[in-house]
Amino acid sequence: MLSGTPSNEFCASLGPGPLVAGVDEAGRGPLAGPVVAAAVLLCKPRPKGVGDSKKLTAKARAEAEVAIRRRCAFGIGVVDVEAIDRLNIFGATMLAMSLAMQNLCAVLREDRLEALIDGNLTPAGRCAEWRWPARAIVGGDGKEACIGAASIIAKEYRDRMMAEAARSHPHYGWERNKGYGSKEHLEALRTHGPTPLHRRSFAPVAQMEMF
Repeated sequence: MLSGTPSNEFCASLGPGPLVAGVDEAGRGPLAGPVVAAAVLLCKPRPKGVGDSKKLTAKARAEAEVAIRRRCAFGIGVVDVEAIDRLNIFGATMLAMSLAMQNLCAVLREDRLEALIDGNLTPAGRCAEWRWPARAIVGGDGKEACIGAASIIAKEYRDRMMAEAARSHPHYGWERNKGYGSKEHLEALRTHGPTPLHRRSFAPVAQMEMF
């Protein structure tokens, strides 16, 4: 499910706005799989345990994701490997963030949102699909709860995608490394070559295709 909001009461409680959503991505660095972004509008009171997904245990992150999905509004944007190779990973990330905001707006039936984005750049002026006021915050997933919530949603969604992909491509250990260039993954890439889910524009994969 690429978007969700818990109830009509949630939407009715939003007030005149503007509404502030947190936006973050997962999967910029892996050699395989999509890049995923999430946009989250937090409920009040916000769910417990929301924070930077990289600093949470797997159990804590999974529990926080359930709470966010149950009580908050969210949108998810997924950009596949073909688009990553065509746009480059930066452009694909900006597109994923834009799609996440689009899905959040669609489920809220509301476009008057502002965005807080983890990092030092926003999609404004860098992606044609982006249309919201935005502010970049370096380390924002640890500073703003809404960005932390977005990091949890994005990472959990992408991790499930990679675990599912591992069933069709079992040699690469994606259920463990999530497509990142671990020793196990690189050894399998040398032995078995790239799959359709590998990013040809990334140097380790491109080098394998030369042999």
